[in-house]
Formats: sequence, C-alpha cells, structure tokens
Amino acid sequence: MDFQGEAEKFIEWTKKKVRHHIKEENNGKYFREKEVWWAAMGKNIGFEIDGKNDLFERPVLILQAYSKETCFILPLSSRIKDPLPWYQKVVRLKNGDSAVIINQGRILSSKRLLRKHDIVSTEDYNRIIDAFVGQFGRK
Repeated sequence: MDFQGEAEKFIEWTKKKVRHHIKEENNGKYFREKEVWWAAMGKNIGFEIDGKNDLFERPVLILQAYSKETCFILPLSSRIKDPLPWYQKVVRLKNGDSAVIINQGRILSSKRLLRKHDIVSTEDYNRIIDAFVGQFGRK
C-alpha cells in the first residue's frame, strides 16, 4: 500500500469535507425517494465505499428521505459483477445499467448531495427495498 498517496487522498477529502460541512443549508435541493443523485461520499476507511474523482463523488439512490437535511442512501457502481453477488441489484438508468450496493447503506446529509442524476422505476425501487430489508434475514 502506498501510504503517502493514501494520506494525501485523506487530506484532500478532509479539506473538501470541511467545505461541505460549513454550508449554511442544502441550497434549496429537494430530493425524494427513488431519485439518483451524485453525492460527495468522500475517502473512507477499509471496505467502506469511496467517492471517485476530484470531488470524491458517487451516484447514490435515495431510499428514504427523513427531512430536508437527511436521507438514507444506497451507493451505486458502474461495475456490475458476473456472476451477480447477493449485495448487488441492477437498475436501469438513462446512461445504462448500474449496480445498487445494498450492503453499503448509510445516512447522508443533504449537504453532500451535489446534483440530481436520474430516477429509478417504481418496480426497481420496490425490488431494491425488498433486497435491502431481506439482507437482515428475518426469521
């Protein structure tokens, strides 16, 4: 592992995170369930899913809007594995298929939301909800 390179990525993300944190509000962003947004996910630890590129961003599916400040999201990936693992569910978006990563859900501040990208179908959304709840193995 390149310690110096990883440390530099964490430092760069920390600078960007401070900027997101000090925003006064969510700048009038209105988000709803089923929407896909680009979000500043950051540089994370271990196997937590990271953002990409200079903005440390990644598309996310809004699973539940709690308030105008917070929502529960599932990150998306353009890398669809073959065979499809249990934690990936494919959805069709305007720019092609993406995999929703159901085991990486988290609460997100609306300050991290950058721009709306798409919306998933009700059928796909319901299938994702079922898979998300199903991962907890109700008995």
